[in-house]
Amino acid sequence: MIRLSLLNRMATHDLVTICPDPRSIKVESGNSLPDYLQLELWFTKKVKTILKNSPRHSHQCHEIQFTDMLSGVVQSFHEDGEQPNLSILGPRISQIRLFFK
Repeated sequence: MIRLSLLNRMATHDLVTICPDPRSIKVESGNSLPDYLQLELWFTKKVKTILKNSPRHSHQCHEIQFTDMLSGVVQSFHEDGEQPNLSILGPRISQIRLFFK
């Protein structure tokens, strides 16, 4: 999902720092998230972007907590039909349909 949502934006910069929770799960390739994204930048996007990994525990990082809350709002809308919070955030976020129902 990170590749689909952020790779194009990451490819426009010379240096990108990501701050994942250290408990991040490895992707199917067996590489860590930063390794996977770095390879995608170099070989798929053919850019020289350098990816810096700076893991942070979510309980100590407000940015990760905020992202988790946003994810929860989107999940609640799509899985539970809860609209109030997404209605407030709707004009500020964009959604990409990845799969068809």
